[in-house]
Amino acid sequence: MTNSSRFTHEIRRRTLLAGAGSAALMAFAGSANAQDSVSGELVVLNWLGGSELDMMHQIQNAFTAKYPKVTIREVAITGQGDMRGGIRTALIGGEVVDVLYNTWPAFRKELLDAGMLRPIDEQWKSFGWDKLISQSWKDLGAIAGKTYGLTYTFGNRSGIWYKKEHLAKAGITEPPRSWDEFVASFAKLTKAGFVAPVAIPGKYWAHAEWFETLLLRTAGVETASKLGAHEISWTDPAVKNALTKYAEMLTAGCCGAPNSMLANDWDGEADQIFQANAKNYLLIGMWMNNRAKNDYKLTEGKDYGLFQFPALGMGHDDTSSVDTKELLVTANGPNPKAADAFLDFWTSAEAANILAKNGYASPSSNTDTSLYGETQKVATSAVASSKLQFVLGDLLPGDLVDEYRVQLQKFLQDPSDANIDSVLAAIETKAQGSY
Repeated sequence: MTNSSRFTHEIRRRTLLAGAGSAALMAFAGSANAQDSVSGELVVLNWLGGSELDMMHQIQNAFTAKYPKVTIREVAITGQGDMRGGIRTALIGGEVVDVLYNTWPAFRKELLDAGMLRPIDEQWKSFGWDKLISQSWKDLGAIAGKTYGLTYTFGNRSGIWYKKEHLAKAGITEPPRSWDEFVASFAKLTKAGFVAPVAIPGKYWAHAEWFETLLLRTAGVETASKLGAHEISWTDPAVKNALTKYAEMLTAGCCGAPNSMLANDWDGEADQIFQANAKNYLLIGMWMNNRAKNDYKLTEGKDYGLFQFPALGMGHDDTSSVDTKELLVTANGPNPKAADAFLDFWTSAEAANILAKNGYASPSSNTDTSLYGETQKVATSAVASSKLQFVLGDLLPGDLVDEYRVQLQKFLQDPSDANIDSVLAAIETKAQGSY
C-alpha cells in the first residue's frame, strides 16, 4: 500500500469515527449567511508562518470581531519544505478541523478521495460569491464538476524579485527584458562585487521554479499541462529543452557553487539579496512582497521591484506560472456554520483589503486595488495578460513531486547533457507508478 493509499484509508476511517454526526451537521451547509447567529469554536488548520501568518491572524481577528460568539482554535503545522506531510500526520493522528488552508490542487484531490471535504456550491449561491469572484476562479477550485476550494489569493510565479540599488551599482539601467539580456547581466553583477547574480533555493522545492517557467516559455501551457497529467513523458524532447535552457544559466555563472544552492530554502536566499546584499535575482511567489515589506522594512517600488520573466522569443512569452491559496471545509468538522461564515468573510472588503495592504492580491471584486503597490501591479497585470498554468509541482502526486525535486537537485550539481537525460529518465520511472 502506498503512503497516499494509507492516508486515504486512515482518513476514511477517521471520518467515520469522528464525523458520525456529520450528515446532520452538513444540513447547515449553505444556510449560514452574514445575518445568521454564528457561534462556537472554529478549528482552523494552518501551516503558514512568518509575516504571512501575522496577516492571517489580522484577518482571523477581524472575523471574530464581526462574529464575537466564535472563538478560533488554530492547529499549527510547523516544518520546512512541502507541508503536505505534516498536514497528513495531523489528520491521521486524529485532528478534526473545520477549515484548512491549501495551495496544492493535487492535495485537494487527495483529501477529497479520502472523504475529507464537502462541496461549497450551495455557499457560492447563498452568499453571493458568484457576484464577487469570477467563474474562472471557481473552476480552479472544482473537481469533477463540484466546487471545493475558495481561492482567497493568487500569485504570479513567473516574476523575478530584485533590489533596485543592485542593478544601479552594476550599471544596469532597467531590468532585463530578453533572455540574452538577462544572461548578459550576470557578468555585470559579478563584476560589481556580488557573490552570485541568481539566488537558487535548492534545499527543498524552490529550485524547480526556474524549470517550470522555462517549460512554459519554451513549450507553452499545453505541454506543461500534459506533463502534469502525465499525458507526455518526462523524457519528451520539449521537457529536455526546458532543462537545457536552465543549464544555460548555470554554465553562464548565474548561481555559484552547487553546495551553496542546496544549502538554503527561499527565505534564506531572500535574506542573501535583501539583507546581505550578496545576490540579486529571486524567482519566487508573491509572498516575497509581504516579507520585503514587513520583515525587511523595505519600500515597495523604491527599494525593490519585480519584473516579469525575460522573453525567450520562442513563441510562448505570453505565459505565466500561477499559484493560488484556497480555503477548504471538511466533511466532519463540528462547526460547519462558522466555517461557511469564515469563508464568506475572506471575500469581504475588510479581508480583501488586509490582503492588499500586506502585498497580496485577492480575486474578490471587493478589493480596493488602489492599495496595490508597484510589484503587485506588475504581477496582476502579467496574470491578466498571460496564458496561465498552475505551478507544476503543486499538480503532481505527492510521491512523484518528491522525486522530481530530488532529481532537479542532482541536475544543479551536474547540468551536463548526459545528466539531464539521466535526471529526466529517473523522474519518468517514478511517474509511471504514480498515476
